[in-house]
Amino acid sequence: MTATQPTDQPTETATGAPGVPLGVFGGSGFYEFLDDSEEHVVDTPYGWPAGPVVVGSVAGNRVAFMARHGHQHQFAAHRVPYRANLWAMHSMGVRSIVTPCSVGSLQPDIHPGQLLVIDQVVDRTWGRPDTFHDVGGPAGEPGTGGPVHHQSFADPYDPVLRANLVLAGRRTGADVVDGGTMVVINGPRFSTRAESEWFRSMGWHVVNMTGYPEAVLAAELGIRYASVALVTDYDAGVDGHEPVTMEAVFAMMHANVARVRELIVHAVQHSYDELIART
Repeated sequence: MTATQPTDQPTETATGAPGVPLGVFGGSGFYEFLDDSEEHVVDTPYGWPAGPVVVGSVAGNRVAFMARHGHQHQFAAHRVPYRANLWAMHSMGVRSIVTPCSVGSLQPDIHPGQLLVIDQVVDRTWGRPDTFHDVGGPAGEPGTGGPVHHQSFADPYDPVLRANLVLAGRRTGADVVDGGTMVVINGPRFSTRAESEWFRSMGWHVVNMTGYPEAVLAAELGIRYASVALVTDYDAGVDGHEPVTMEAVFAMMHANVARVRELIVHAVQHSYDELIART
């Protein structure tokens, strides 16, 4: 299958699959929040996504889910097939995505266990394909034809989705922060102390490895996008704390996945129409 440019409507739909307007990227701990789920394997012009699109219902509302890193967490952040993942969601009819992610705190007043509904992103990655409009690339590859496109990206996160995530967090009793800037690093290593201090001095709030290019690819496909970030650690020993380790991050994620899932389920249950509304 080949394709040139993304369009307003999916160019590839999983056989027999009805349109699913709301999508969620997350970890395997989110599988259980779907009722009556079924898997759809979707090929894309950008290769295979990280896994199947799992379609099910939350309180009677249709939701499409994909494990961003794969079901066995087999893709490191810099190896996640972001274009294929987004294209697969788009091909299922998804037009809004809400997604959890884990972040490290860069500021002493942002604590592990808090949730941030971020409103800005800074890209410090490299080598990740981050557009569907790869005009001028090798002949025959997807996205190389057509006119040059420059995506508007001043406000990466949809304000209506964000507002509903903040509201869901407050209604479920989460310690939720409205806003914050997330800097995305390439990984898979964590930051050095010097890097972390630089990020902090810039006034950025949290650091992450997966937030880019996911957000801009969604924007190019016309998909509204918002993210709720779970703070798992203080980055690189911020304010005298111990430097971050993978074991500590995973432990905090596992301890809090139910709270994050509760927030998203509440948003889907009580704000579905707002989440999927066309703008």
